[in-house]
Amino acid sequence: MRLAFLGTPEAAVPSLQALVAAGHEVALVISQPDRRRGRGKEVSASPVKAAALAMGLRVADSLAALDEVDVERAVVVAYGAMIPAPLLETTPMLNVHFSLLPRWRGAAPVERAILAGDVETGVGIISLETTLDTGPLHAERRTEIGEKTASVLTAELAEMGAQLIVEVLASPELLNNPRPQEGESTYAAKLTAETFHLTPALTTDQARRVVALERAFIKVGARRVKVLGATATNLAVAKGLLHRQGAVLALGLDDGALELTWVQPEGSHTMGAVAWWSGARLEGDVEWT
Repeated sequence: MRLAFLGTPEAAVPSLQALVAAGHEVALVISQPDRRRGRGKEVSASPVKAAALAMGLRVADSLAALDEVDVERAVVVAYGAMIPAPLLETTPMLNVHFSLLPRWRGAAPVERAILAGDVETGVGIISLETTLDTGPLHAERRTEIGEKTASVLTAELAEMGAQLIVEVLASPELLNNPRPQEGESTYAAKLTAETFHLTPALTTDQARRVVALERAFIKVGARRVKVLGATATNLAVAKGLLHRQGAVLALGLDDGALELTWVQPEGSHTMGAVAWWSGARLEGDVEWT
């Protein structure tokens, strides 16, 4: 099939690669424009653009380029912007969405599923509509969330989605007979800095879910400390205090405590939590917010 592909982040790359490997002709890849990425803030291409160029595919950074090619369909995976109605009218589009729709429509479905404590999530192939993630489902796959971090779960869903979009395009039955979404819809709002802020008011379960997003932080005095690893502990620690006992550094929360395992102090590198505590020359129980 002659296709266009719209996608931007690393999670979209497996689908692009799978479509090419399956023999589809990807006539055009559209990705978000080059921007500053990483610590050096150098301007660089998106992961999808870089992968497409490596495969010798035509790449554009504007949806207007769709008017220049003749394709049967477009496949959209985390493109990063809504598709205007006129384009949907001229080019049928399939979307690889990383949730069990209609649960978690929106920009951050993986992270919202983790934060909500969902037991499972999945990936679905839908036909795009002008409204957000409301299109009918062609196929769906599920997976348990368990203790997976956001990056691990996203990578798993990206591979699942890549396999599923190839299956849908190969099956006239799946392609031509989507079913309406069923169930209660929820909105996966964009993440903000406060999403990752651990506070003493959180329960241990809530805090562990935030840590699973891999960008959690606490404030000790005026400085931020990223919490990159934490595990359950039976150590008794007062709410709002950091307490060290031997080789354990624990964070007091609303209903218990978490042992901090890996942290990254502001302006420094990742290190063991106890090593950070010792290097910071903290003593006794220390307040955190």
